[in-house]
Amino acid sequence: MSIQTRRERERAERERLIVTAARELAEAEGWDAVTTRRLAAEIEYSQPVLYSHFKGKDAIMAAVAVQGCADLATELRRARTAARGTRGALAAVAETYTSFGRRRPALYDAMFTHLVDLPFATEQAPAPLWDAFTELRLVVEPIAAEGDDLGLLTETFWAGLHGLVTLMRSGRLPEHAHEARLALLVGHFAGR
Repeated sequence: MSIQTRRERERAERERLIVTAARELAEAEGWDAVTTRRLAAEIEYSQPVLYSHFKGKDAIMAAVAVQGCADLATELRRARTAARGTRGALAAVAETYTSFGRRRPALYDAMFTHLVDLPFATEQAPAPLWDAFTELRLVVEPIAAEGDDLGLLTETFWAGLHGLVTLMRSGRLPEHAHEARLALLVGHFAGR
């Protein structure tokens, strides 16, 4: 193994360590607790080492968001492929998406609530963002009517799921009716 290869591997490992530490700290204490000083102490590297990998907290949060989208895509794919039928896949993906947002609130916020420097819905968007969106598109595609814009239909389904997650987490919608709301959303998208 060349010295260059080893250095690249070590650099990638430090980046993973920084992103993992930020993610864990955010989940435990919220994003306000994530500072470069605190992360440097957590991973036992100096702040200049962090800055050699990321421009600052916003860049770290964007890296966390990309990683989170990869995780979400994996969970959505697993739910979609395990489900039976169009309606079953739509329901499984809807439940998985909302469960993800509720189980991992700080990660979800980095992905979809906080302003991060990531190009969404453009050709420059990182692959994990497209992968997560594609999983949603794949369950919406079979219910699209002729002439529907599949991208817009998928965005609308996603917006419904995101709204449910956000409103429940903020206490604006009561928890006890979550399953009924999901059933309504899926039922209307799947044509009852």
